[in-house]
Amino acid sequence: MAFDYKKEYKEFYLPKKRPEIIEMPSMNFLAVRGMGDPNEEGGDYKISIGLLYGIAFTIKMSKMGNRKIEGYFDYVMPPLEGFWWQEGMREMDFTRKADFQWISMIRLPDFVKREDFQWAKNEAQRKKNRDFSRVEFMTFQEGLCVQCMHIGSYDEESATMEEMNRYLTREGFVLDFTEERRHHEIYLSDARRIAPQRRRTVIRDPIKKIQE
Repeated sequence: MAFDYKKEYKEFYLPKKRPEIIEMPSMNFLAVRGMGDPNEEGGDYKISIGLLYGIAFTIKMSKMGNRKIEGYFDYVMPPLEGFWWQEGMREMDFTRKADFQWISMIRLPDFVKREDFQWAKNEAQRKKNRDFSRVEFMTFQEGLCVQCMHIGSYDEESATMEEMNRYLTREGFVLDFTEERRHHEIYLSDARRIAPQRRRTVIRDPIKKIQE
């Protein structure tokens, strides 16, 4: 049976529908950076997703070709994720989507090393005749965070984030956004197939303890 990160690491991908605090370990990702409205048809965000999956599926399907990645095991494709922010703003303003800056990501299995990633970029480019140079191998450790499962439209996330902020205040923590620590979303529903009111999104933000 294929390894499923969502099932094996439920604490990371299937949090409760109420806020909770979690310490996140270091993980490796495929990543593409960009900016602009994610809903724009044919826009840069949708292009970034195509680039990510082009590399991700090349790695996943390497078992069918000549490339034998050391330590490879069969796995379910991890969900799409993203870091989001707006320049000069502490909180997200969902009415100003054109100002979004983002890093689109897909988690990599630990067996994928940089040389495997570089092979996959070259292989995808060769087979698809497409430029994959924007795709990065990114290692990131979020550290201490607050997270919650959001059910509903992306535009309604602010209500869940407000609930998370109230929880932090009660627990003696504050948000800790920096140039390295960003608002994080993990998309468990396919927006092309699931109605907005039924979409499941993990919302995760960096935090720190209030100094006594």
